[in-house]
Amino acid sequence: MKPDRKPMIFESHAHYDSQQFNEDRDELLMSMPEKGIGTIINSGADWDSVTEVVELAQKYPHVYAAVGMHPDEVGDLNEERFQFLKSQCQKEKVVAVGEIGLDYYWDNESHDVQKKWFTRQLELARELDLPVIIHSRDAAADTLEMMKEYGKGLRGVIHCFSYSKEMALEYVKMGFHIGVGGVVTFKNSKKLKEVVEAIPLERILLETDCPYLAPTPFRGKRNSSLYIPYIAEEIANLKGVTYEEVVAQTEQNGKMLFNIQ
Repeated sequence: MKPDRKPMIFESHAHYDSQQFNEDRDELLMSMPEKGIGTIINSGADWDSVTEVVELAQKYPHVYAAVGMHPDEVGDLNEERFQFLKSQCQKEKVVAVGEIGLDYYWDNESHDVQKKWFTRQLELARELDLPVIIHSRDAAADTLEMMKEYGKGLRGVIHCFSYSKEMALEYVKMGFHIGVGGVVTFKNSKKLKEVVEAIPLERILLETDCPYLAPTPFRGKRNSSLYIPYIAEEIANLKGVTYEEVVAQTEQNGKMLFNIQ
């Protein structure tokens, strides 16, 4: 990082292919750099997004793609589709396999089916030497067990982290980053605040998961990367460092993890 360059916010998890952005997507994404948002990782989740995230990354210089199938959507996968997903992962500006993982909250797919495709996508990341973006909801023990077995030696981020600080430290010890978003600004988010206090800033990534999970004071509204300053401010308060330090360090973390020059 050149000393004369002002650090820019690194948004590690967004969904700008969502229909919620259909009205103003282009205008919003074009405006990001001048508003201090330097890099955006737009993460795939369902079958349509396997192509949409790649197209968005090709259209905007500051947008990169992650390609993967969310656990709620893995029922749409078969061998043929998996090969197509793999081909998308090899396209220019695709920097991760994600978001992938386990979700026992919605239970859209059986646990066995979720585990099968989670394993396959972890193996794909290993084969292509790409980091992973992990989704885990109400599946703490199984996710950790699978990451220890199939994710060993991989790099990546546990996105939208919602478990204990002990588990966060376990992931950090394994070399993973922790994704922190708008939930950290909620009054009742004691657990996530403890996680932020416990782990090194070098292992934190800023994220929104937009259009979902807008931070206070926009809770309940459509989220966007423009609200990340509220997240960075809260992390700075919890860590006892400056806002600028949070932005600079998390940008460095993101660029290193996703291999973005």
